[in-house]
Amino acid sequence: MKPADIAPPSRGTARLNSSGLGTRLGDGGRYLWRYRILYVLSVPGILYFFLFKYVPLFGSIIAFQNYNIFKGITGSDWVGLEHFQKMFSHYDFLRILNNTLLLGIYDLVIAFPVPILLAILLNEVRMIVFKRLLQTIVYMPHFLSWVVISGIFMGIFSMDAGVVNKALGFLGMQPIYFLGEDSYIRSILIGSGIWRDSGYGTIIFLAAIAGINPDLYEAAEVDGAGRLKQIWSITLPSLLPTIMILLLLHIGKFLDLGFERVFVFLNPLNLESGEILDTYIYKAGLLSQQYSYTTAIGLFKSVVGLMLVLLGNFFSKKTTGESLY
Repeated sequence: MKPADIAPPSRGTARLNSSGLGTRLGDGGRYLWRYRILYVLSVPGILYFFLFKYVPLFGSIIAFQNYNIFKGITGSDWVGLEHFQKMFSHYDFLRILNNTLLLGIYDLVIAFPVPILLAILLNEVRMIVFKRLLQTIVYMPHFLSWVVISGIFMGIFSMDAGVVNKALGFLGMQPIYFLGEDSYIRSILIGSGIWRDSGYGTIIFLAAIAGINPDLYEAAEVDGAGRLKQIWSITLPSLLPTIMILLLLHIGKFLDLGFERVFVFLNPLNLESGEILDTYIYKAGLLSQQYSYTTAIGLFKSVVGLMLVLLGNFFSKKTTGESLY
């Protein structure tokens, strides 16, 4: 073989060999050194998750203590599973857990499919200007705070000047105090969540639809398939991997509806059916200073979320082949 036939080493390899690092680090070290800038850039993110996500996990130990803020974690008395026993025997906790489970089921069954349907409908709009206008309109509520959202819904469902009660009066019906009735609060919580977040949730699905090969639609159209048939046979199957991944992530937040989302709608009249674990933790933990008890509730939520993700991931891998890991 002539010397000219031998390919010259790449710049990165030449630098590694010249510094002697290539021979000392091996293949793995050579790879790390080649992309060292990317790893350096990832350090702030790694530090953030380590300091603010993993280190606080050690504080969960107070769920097994009678935590005293003056004695600290090391000086507080151990009580074992006492707070967990109190949690499952407390009437308020069982009622609030039932509320949280029902709202989680409603959110999963009703609210989760809405962004998928909305993304498919937006994708069918052919006028680009009209499509962009619709996208902007459905995205906008996501950037409003829950305080503003609650103010809007209180205005809509107001007894005196609310649009809904004015319409009921026009039909000869008596006005209804929607925000003061247990039977309506769950519908209002789910409806407000759909209105606020469904438009923003379409972004991922629209991106997935944009990645579908247009030749599939052209072939289906040649075969005589209409728009509904194309959606059923091409769009939905192509969206299935994205749907499953987002569904698994949603299942992980099954017991975590969000404190602000619920707290701004609560009042003494709808507390029976509207209070969830997050608002109960706020009242019992911060207002009543039951730190260990509410930490036990938070730990329970985390364990349930982890188990649901593992279970959902297992069944997703078995049925569709898609999974988080």
